[in-house]
Amino acid sequence: MEIAIGIILGCCALGAGLAMIAGIGPGIGEGDAVASACEAIGRQPECKSDVTTTMLMGCAIAETTGLYALVIAILLIFVAPNLLVDILVNTISAL
Repeated sequence: MEIAIGIILGCCALGAGLAMIAGIGPGIGEGDAVASACEAIGRQPECKSDVTTTMLMGCAIAETTGLYALVIAILLIFVAPNLLVDILVNTISAL
């Protein structure tokens, strides 16, 4: 039983770590968007407000991916182990 609980906890921690890898994507995407926006503003300074507005909207949408990954990781660390261990204990006690 202890081994099964250890496996559950390890897999939840591994899943949380893998979910946080998704935080890399928004960082790279937002950096690329800001770099492109700076380049566009440098070429046509009169379009600064349009470019800045579009860039901020895109960065906000890209950031949601990282936030979803964070929520999944938090659920895997704090919620899933308790639920899975309870299911294991109930299954074993039913046998």
